[in-house]
Amino acid sequence: MTFLSLALIAVIALAGPLLALPARWHLPVMLGELLAGIAIGRSGLALVDPADPTFTLLANIGFALMMFVAGTHVPVRDPHIRGALGKGSRRAMVAAAAAVVVGTGIGLLFGTGHAPLYVVLLASSSAALVLPIVDSLRLGGPDVVAMTAQVAIADTACIVALPLLVDPPHAVQAALGVLVVTGCAVVLFVGLRWLERQGIRRRVHRLSESRKFALELRIQLAVLFTLAGVATWSNVSVMMAGFSFGLVMAAVGEPRRLARQLFALSDGFLGPLFFVWLGASLTLKDLAGHPDMMALGLLLGAGALLAHADLAFLGLPLSLGVLSAAQLGVPVAAASIGTQLQVLLPGEAAALLVGALVTIAASAVAGSRAARTFAVPANAGGKSGNSGSAVGQGDPGGPTA
Repeated sequence: MTFLSLALIAVIALAGPLLALPARWHLPVMLGELLAGIAIGRSGLALVDPADPTFTLLANIGFALMMFVAGTHVPVRDPHIRGALGKGSRRAMVAAAAAVVVGTGIGLLFGTGHAPLYVVLLASSSAALVLPIVDSLRLGGPDVVAMTAQVAIADTACIVALPLLVDPPHAVQAALGVLVVTGCAVVLFVGLRWLERQGIRRRVHRLSESRKFALELRIQLAVLFTLAGVATWSNVSVMMAGFSFGLVMAAVGEPRRLARQLFALSDGFLGPLFFVWLGASLTLKDLAGHPDMMALGLLLGAGALLAHADLAFLGLPLSLGVLSAAQLGVPVAAASIGTQLQVLLPGEAAALLVGALVTIAASAVAGSRAARTFAVPANAGGKSGNSGSAVGQGDPGGPTA
């Protein structure tokens, strides 16, 4: 990878804000970045190589950092979140039950023998997609908080279940990895809470600000990369490492100055780079010789939407139900692992990604409709306890120091 490649990615990623510029469309920024990646990647002009180790590493850093920032925006200290977790868990289980029925039917219809994998895909939700959409569209309110909890639970559960179905030999290692990452997050919370109560964190903050050392940013990135390294080693998505660390910081309280630095690093460069990389990684051309796989992909996308849309019977507004069906990490991981292990049929990996694209397109439309009802005004003060916002706040800094 060269500086010219980075320049191309930075320029093409501007399609995100340009597409989201018309306020009446209510489109998420990441949609334009994903389409731009498709245009210059394997399915388009092939101007960039998504298999480049440097490109892949930067994209994974962007994914982890983006999920960390999203995690810091979740109001875990808001008393409303306790009720939301219970409601979100119930809805995630109902969506999973519907996914069992629909996924099994799709597996029997196409005879691929991968029905359990389809069930996980249909039940999954992508926090990496949903949280940025909620944030960029400034969605808020009790229903949005509960939907966010549902997405986080479903995403984590499906990421844990995926290795059991695609790569059974590493299932024990993946389970241990989840326990290790979770344990590290708990230890971090206890340690950071102690540092906060002793006033040590504030002293470090004042020293860093007065001497321009950026100590907090350096320490945060070191911890994040360590957790991501543990997750990668144990076949667990870096999403879990980033999001769990973000939740820890949200629970302890994150200084606004540090949050702005991380927000700029994530949304200004590494986040857009991740979505461009993801779009560039899609090989939609493989479907040309396998029309049945195209049908499989479309049905997987429709099945995921159906499994989540029926949550309207539990009181979740239809627009938020469709938004919660957005998929990203689980289909990408399934396609990647399945291709490496050569356990998928020809064109099946691309079909998994087509299903994800269907949900992404539907979530963009659903987000636009949800913004008409659940958008929090810019002058609402950014207080999660007042507005009930799940992640969208006026100031990306989150809680004060």
